Amino acid sequence: MESDGLLAAHGLARDYGGRRVVTDIHLRLAAGDVLGVLGPNGAGKTTILRMLAGTLAPSAGRVAIAGIDLVDHPRAAKRHLGYLPERPPVYPELTVDEYLRFAARLQAIPRARRHRAIADAKHDCGLTDVGRRLIGALSKGYAQRVGLAQAILHRPSVLILDEPTAGLDPTQLIGVRELISRLATTHSVIISSHILSEIQAVASRVVIVDRGRLAMDATRAELAADHSWLELGLTHGPDTATLAALPGIAEIQQTGEGLWRVRPENNDRQIRTALAERAAAEGWGLHTLAARPTTLEDRFMQVTGTGPATAATP
Repeated sequence: MESDGLLAAHGLARDYGGRRVVTDIHLRLAAGDVLGVLGPNGAGKTTILRMLAGTLAPSAGRVAIAGIDLVDHPRAAKRHLGYLPERPPVYPELTVDEYLRFAARLQAIPRARRHRAIADAKHDCGLTDVGRRLIGALSKGYAQRVGLAQAILHRPSVLILDEPTAGLDPTQLIGVRELISRLATTHSVIISSHILSEIQAVASRVVIVDRGRLAMDATRAELAADHSWLELGLTHGPDTATLAALPGIAEIQQTGEGLWRVRPENNDRQIRTALAERAAAEGWGLHTLAARPTTLEDRFMQVTGTGPATAATP
């Protein structure tokens, strides 16, 4: 299977109980990418990541990691992959050092390199001072760090992180987020979340999953360059329903007293002219009418039709 990146997925699908829950997923991850996978709970994010990581067989489609087919050559492909599932695969009865030695053996790291590999992973994940602590006695934030350490022990080119900050308190969340940002400088990363702020903080490219399908795939630069919304401000404006009924308006959302976001159907210049003329004629007191960048929240609401994703920790 040919691929043009460190990870490539073509036509991935998954059936459960005779029902297709993930359909026709195409993804590519290039060197240096941080791909954010965003979607509502139950959208299919974890199922997709498990197929990419090789812990769940796809019903259709193929995955290649570093050009190696994951189904045909799983051991060889997984040498290039580090995976942190939503529930970290740690053993509470082991110390951090014991667990990482066990993980190093599973990753077939040569005995002569294990001590250095473990020390480096502990350093990168802020675990140097807790090597002798039982994992079960650590906070959830530190347990997540241990999970990240096992994922990077063998220095894979690709990291897959499924909801790595779920359930953390704000302080723990900030610490793990900073850690992921540091790891992203030396690894290509796929990170899933239903939290907008998580994806905005670290991702260079974003995909939105909705009902088992990819509903959007855009780089951060493409999102920043998208000015498909207008900001409208009226001192004596009518209600939202009256504005929504005006020709040329595809969508409108009130954002404050006398303030709206407007998405034109086609040409924003024409709708701006029409809005300005109508506001003058009706005496609405137009004070703001300008293009505004489309935010990730705008796009999420547009493609899923379910309202904004969570903006804070769950």
